[in-house]
Amino acid sequence: MNIMDFNVKKLAADAGAFLSRAVQFTEEKLGQAEKTELDAHLENLLSKAECTKLWTEKIMKQTEVLLQPNPNARIEEFVYEKLDRKAPSRMNNPELLGQYMIDAGNEFGPGTAYGNALIKCGETQKRIGTADRELIQTSAINFLTPLRNFIEGDYKTITKERKLLQNKRLDLDAAKTRLKKAKVAEARAAIWAEEVTKSEQEVRITQSEFDRQAEITRLLLEGISSTHAHHLRCLNDFVEAQMTYYAQCYQYMLDLQKQLGSTQGAVFPSTFLSNNNQSSSAPVQSVSAPSVLASASASLPSVSNSVVTSGISELKSSSGSRKARVLYDYDAANSSELSLLADEVITVYSIPGMDSDWLMGERGNQKGKVPITYLELLN
Repeated sequence: MNIMDFNVKKLAADAGAFLSRAVQFTEEKLGQAEKTELDAHLENLLSKAECTKLWTEKIMKQTEVLLQPNPNARIEEFVYEKLDRKAPSRMNNPELLGQYMIDAGNEFGPGTAYGNALIKCGETQKRIGTADRELIQTSAINFLTPLRNFIEGDYKTITKERKLLQNKRLDLDAAKTRLKKAKVAEARAAIWAEEVTKSEQEVRITQSEFDRQAEITRLLLEGISSTHAHHLRCLNDFVEAQMTYYAQCYQYMLDLQKQLGSTQGAVFPSTFLSNNNQSSSAPVQSVSAPSVLASASASLPSVSNSVVTSGISELKSSSGSRKARVLYDYDAANSSELSLLADEVITVYSIPGMDSDWLMGERGNQKGKVPITYLELLN
């Protein structure tokens, strides 16, 4: 037998098998043929695999949207990935904003109050942009890639083996149908007994192949539990990357606010502060990344309308002292400041030449500068 004859016979056999399966499938749909049901355990495993695939795709796609909101940029990155080429490096949104601020600050003059503030804000925005790049890179490697590998690798293998299982099941049921018809014909003496024997042998063979394929499929599907465990570790890595990113951004903004606050008296005249007290903010203490996350529910103290009041103005213009209630906890940044606890009552007063946003506070024999935005003067 030459290769051509072998190929022709193989094609004929494949075509015969395809036709047999198509007939069996159609008769099942019409209720004219019996169907071998999979065992409950295998059905549960198949359902679990489909559910895992569905939600993995949704989580993966939405994570991509979170990390890169620009759909055009996502398409470009996808094309470069498929071409196995590195996408051109471009500024992200925080970096671009930061560069605009720096350029504007240099244009207005670094020696001016506004220009200096713009440059400081721009530098912070660029640092946030760098942190954003690190988050995207880390998340892509530790989270998105494993999810994509499951969809494009493991689940494709499961789908292939499941399709084979479906074909083996159709072959088995088609053989059972032929055996049933042969037995009916034998009873009517329409065929010889050897025809029934041949059909029985075909059923045994197709049953064996179906059972073997069912076992292969079952083993693959049972690996979904290991996939879940692996994806859990990847999820922890993603959360840690986000934690680091948000902690960095929080720290950068705290540092920026402190830089602006330290020169606020020079940058914003007191008359401006008096007319725009709701937009001013007090210097806050520097915190490390872990402490930021440990107190994630705490927010920066907001400035109420009582920040710049006639009472404080009178206190600053006089040499007297007043009692004040502390609104928020405050950790002293240096030895010249006084740490505060929320709801405690201290004595405050002003000294000549003091920054407009600060008062001197006393608690027993302890004293130091305190920010006025943390205080409520008592009558």
